Amino acid sequence: MDAGAANRSGFYIGLSLAISSSVFIGGSFILKKKGLLRLASKGSMRAGQGGYAYLKEWLWWAGLISMGVGEAANFAAYAFAPATLVTPLGAMSVLVSAVLSSYFLNERLNIHGKIGCVLCILGSTVMVIHAPQEEQVASLKVMGEKLKDTGFIVFAVCIVVSSLILIFIVAPRYGQKNVLVYILICSVIGSLSVSCVKGLGISIKELFSGIAVLKDPLFWALLVCLVICVSIQISYLNKALDIFNTSIVTPIYYVFFTTSVMACSAILFKEWLRMTVDGAVGTVSGFLTIVLGIFLLHAFKDTSFSWDALPLYLHSAIRGTTWNQPYFALPTHESLKENVHKPAPGSRTKGYCSENSCQN
Repeated sequence: MDAGAANRSGFYIGLSLAISSSVFIGGSFILKKKGLLRLASKGSMRAGQGGYAYLKEWLWWAGLISMGVGEAANFAAYAFAPATLVTPLGAMSVLVSAVLSSYFLNERLNIHGKIGCVLCILGSTVMVIHAPQEEQVASLKVMGEKLKDTGFIVFAVCIVVSSLILIFIVAPRYGQKNVLVYILICSVIGSLSVSCVKGLGISIKELFSGIAVLKDPLFWALLVCLVICVSIQISYLNKALDIFNTSIVTPIYYVFFTTSVMACSAILFKEWLRMTVDGAVGTVSGFLTIVLGIFLLHAFKDTSFSWDALPLYLHSAIRGTTWNQPYFALPTHESLKENVHKPAPGSRTKGYCSENSCQN
């Protein structure tokens, strides 16, 4: 098999793994939310209040296992395909979550939601087509050299400092009032976890090739960093899901997480330096289309009309207004001149004058 065929094979493997990952992750949100709702109905201390009673709930564990399977598939996808191909497909998990929420959590999916789903799919397709080609990172040694880059070190330090500020200063004050706090923590930490996943995926591929990567300290450093990042993400994502609606948490988390990962990948792999102008415009346009789709999917979720009810909605909106009055043509210049001299019908006058003559 030549290099081109191998690259195409890796592309389709990564694409399939990314799509299956989105299905499992989207379903995991629903299972976790159902488990947290059951605990709340029993009067247990909620996760948003610092409780850990969800560890005894089998639905929550089912959601965690589903997320684990999805993350494992996602993990493998990063080993075969660029991060800018895998990460945008996370929008599919938003679609899965939205559709399942309408069936199992009684969260409606109206016209705007359906249009948003279509836009998410179109945006993901555009991003996949115009995905930037990352630099070739074929070994753990090359990955280590990229991690030592000054730009990435500065980025990582900024991420760690901002995360600590959010966790210890902002979250205790505003975490239960503002949905962005917990989601920002998950998102910025997630950018580092994706970098760790990429490095570990390359390491595992080398391990199957017979290279002793287990003796490399970088492998274990990436593994420890991944465990820490994922633990923080799970903890604060549970808090966000417990306090706020799933339809709010899921899209906002996707937007911030995808943005963080794209920024991290651009700094670490220098992807955008090798892109053409149309490729860059296509990637940005696709991402903005996804953001617009997610906005429509959830911003108007409480609007009470659907495709079938749309005519009734329009009729009820104009009922009782002047819009339902008979139609009258707008007066022209000639008709205005006639109406000045012409009396109203039924009025008693001796005569009237038109433009050319007067009559009695």
